[in-house]
Amino acid sequence: MRGIYTNVNDIRKNVFSEVAKLSYEYDEGFDMEIMHQLPYKIIPGTVAKYRDSAFLERAIVRERVRLAMGLNLRSYEEYDPITDGVDECTKDETYYEPPLINIIKFACHKCPDNVMKVTDACQGCLAHPCKEVCPKDAISVFDGKSHIDPDKCIKCGKCMDVCAYHAIIKMERPCAKSCGMNAISSDEMGCADIDYEKCVSCGQCLANCPFGAIADKAQIFQTIQAIKSDVPVYAAIAPAVTGQFGPDMTPERLRSGFKALGFEDIIEVAIGADLCTISEAEDFIKEVPDEIPFMATSCCPSWSMMAKKSFPEQAKCISMALTPMVLTGRLLKRQHPGCKVAFIGPCSAKKLEAMRKSIRSDIDFVLTFEEVMGMFEAKEIDFKELKDEEVMHGASADGRGFAVGGGVANAVKNYIKENYPDKEIKMEKADGLDNCRKLLALAKAGKYNGYLLEGMACPGGCVAGAGTVQPIAKTAKAIGVHMNVSTMQHASTSGYADILETLEEKDRQVPAED
Repeated sequence: MRGIYTNVNDIRKNVFSEVAKLSYEYDEGFDMEIMHQLPYKIIPGTVAKYRDSAFLERAIVRERVRLAMGLNLRSYEEYDPITDGVDECTKDETYYEPPLINIIKFACHKCPDNVMKVTDACQGCLAHPCKEVCPKDAISVFDGKSHIDPDKCIKCGKCMDVCAYHAIIKMERPCAKSCGMNAISSDEMGCADIDYEKCVSCGQCLANCPFGAIADKAQIFQTIQAIKSDVPVYAAIAPAVTGQFGPDMTPERLRSGFKALGFEDIIEVAIGADLCTISEAEDFIKEVPDEIPFMATSCCPSWSMMAKKSFPEQAKCISMALTPMVLTGRLLKRQHPGCKVAFIGPCSAKKLEAMRKSIRSDIDFVLTFEEVMGMFEAKEIDFKELKDEEVMHGASADGRGFAVGGGVANAVKNYIKENYPDKEIKMEKADGLDNCRKLLALAKAGKYNGYLLEGMACPGGCVAGAGTVQPIAKTAKAIGVHMNVSTMQHASTSGYADILETLEEKDRQVPAED
């Protein structure tokens, strides 16, 4: 479903756009009761567009509006107005109150999970191989059709494999299937439920729910309030931005586009990626294998959280380098004292990373590409009419390649190859949390001693983040083109001498978890 524009994307875009409009219009004395009107603007009339009932659609949109403003879901056990808590959310310094990823229960379809089902494609064949291979005698035949006893079935899938007509399927809840942490189960009503002790906020569940029942909180409203203040707000834009806003938003128009939204200026986070490359490479040389058996990259917060939750004994092997987002934010704060920084990227988990108290002084807001597209819609910005300006420049091709699976490890390898030609570096990578867990399990067993391990929670890397707009393969191709026009191929200390001087050593150390 990724990369296909669906009704779910349409609803999300409309919600983000209306919340952005509300924020741009908001000023002192503004009546926030207008929030009550937003569901009726997004779902007008009495004829349902997406579901069986327009009234249900509006109820769901109400909760989506609240989440898009950074507010909590309402319990619906007692009456709370849609504006409940809105006074706090109008302050631009407001941070999310957990949880970040939320399930709107009455939008959930209560999908069957891990169920073997015989479909109407069953031809009632004479052989009945499905019955013959079943190890638990769970399949019987009535009126020529196969039937599965769910109490006996162990979901081994043998019947599905032998059916000549592919008439037997395994039904899985899409959100649960996409969750690499096995954090999603069913509640007593059959709705999806998240175990937040396991959840690492990768957002793959919300990206894969066909009913749009899962959503994360946003800071659209707060970011725009900061933009409207006297404090300059800089947009730190992740490498995965290439092509995200469509063909009319060329690299030459990005700067004028973000200025049209009210940002002071933009900087590419690929510069922070280069700084991260240097830090991780130098740490790898110093620490592997003398101090730690292997080193795992630090850039993806969901991968890092998964490692620390599931493999606490290997937590010391996660790189101590700051992430590109934090390094870029910290650099901006040094260069422009008193400014605010909004990270613009593909990732839900970056919102969680920025919530850490030790990071808040570096990153003030995190918005996804999808949320920023809502801001462009709100301002009715025609990309074709934007003037060309100086493109974001200065980062290496390797720094821009961080957005694609394998890019981080490749950047570190290239740096080591240039600066420590006698040092051998072995690498392994994994994307998707299921594969990441397998990778770390093998590392724990000693298979990857001496290796640099790269983990990315999203399949394909950051280009597949939950907040992306464009198809994954299309974005990866566009990033390849952008890498080819870089003036510097690999990260180097000489290329970043001034910046490394601006960021003192203590500024490049990872803060404690909080």
